[in-house]
Amino acid sequence: MRVLMVAPTPFFGDRGCHVRILEETRALRARGVEVLVATYHVGRDLPEVATVRTPRLPWVRRLGVGFSVHKPYLDLLLLVAAARAARRFRPDVVHGHLHEGAVLGPCLGRLLGRPTVADLQGSLTGELVDHGALPAGGPLPALSRRLERALLRWPGRILASSGAFARELVTRWGVPPDRVVSLPDGVDPDAFRPGLHADDRRGALGLVGKRVVVFLGVLTPYQGVDDLLAAWPLVVRAVPDAHLLLMGYPNEDRYRAEVRRQGLDRSVTLTGRIPYGEAGRHLGLGDVAVSPKRSTSEANGKLLNYMACGLPTVAYDGPVARENLGDAGVFVPLGDRTALATALVGLLADAGERKRRGEALRERAVAEFGWPALAERLVETYRALGRD
Repeated sequence: MRVLMVAPTPFFGDRGCHVRILEETRALRARGVEVLVATYHVGRDLPEVATVRTPRLPWVRRLGVGFSVHKPYLDLLLLVAAARAARRFRPDVVHGHLHEGAVLGPCLGRLLGRPTVADLQGSLTGELVDHGALPAGGPLPALSRRLERALLRWPGRILASSGAFARELVTRWGVPPDRVVSLPDGVDPDAFRPGLHADDRRGALGLVGKRVVVFLGVLTPYQGVDDLLAAWPLVVRAVPDAHLLLMGYPNEDRYRAEVRRQGLDRSVTLTGRIPYGEAGRHLGLGDVAVSPKRSTSEANGKLLNYMACGLPTVAYDGPVARENLGDAGVFVPLGDRTALATALVGLLADAGERKRRGEALRERAVAEFGWPALAERLVETYRALGRD
């Protein structure tokens, strides 16, 4: 079987949706499926992923997280590049990622006479509102919802990266249940496991003798970084040797300035981007993990990495967090910074509770979110399309 993945994003960039594309590709290859990824010209090549890219445009050297004025014409170039590659590759299935991929994939599918799958993390309109690109009410989000409902009719199957979003597709967006497949984010339990340590960096990062809270992901208000920094003085007041290790990008300079403004330099360290291959070792520096993501339905893959590393985890309450963490997670109300600080203090103060929750989360990650089992579900989805 051959699968053409259309990825309208600067793959590979050490962030959530890119990790999903990479791990799907690896898991499918282990099952004998040949995968070709079509993506933008910006991004990092990975030797294990066969990739075709759009023509290089010298004025587009990088793309940040979220909307960019460059994306409309980059998507047109991607459609052309993918179509040319498909003539040689001759895919059996076209697999589009993100909402642009839910449009480009079916366009290619109709051109090639092949079935299509859309791989979505959450609602496009919800994401635009949460990121501040659209107001919460009025004609613009209403128009966006109409467009989103229309594009969801195009793919043969929609892969929802959380059970909450799978239910939303049916109940809110009117997608027939037989076209929705719940395929949660997964984790490689060998790459992310307890006992990995970047000990050579402990001193350089100011972590010697500290109890460490780790965050690894995109540094934006949407991911709760502002809430975390606002809560942190309460944590340090209760646990003087607590240290927050913020790992990720973009906006590092902005958040470093905020750390200095609050006088938190001695208890907060920002590392910048951590290569995905090093993520497990850096998470191993932590005693507790945190993810105050401000979304109720979008996938949250970092939770699975925390779990696989055996890290007790604090998260804002919501269906996705509960779906991933189960009973072993520590949940606080969305936006409640005081409760966030209290939960972190509670875990930092109780080594036995950290051990109990961490072991339970590791066991859950291996049993329910390992990529081998998820890859079987994905292959069966492809086969079902061929039988339609």
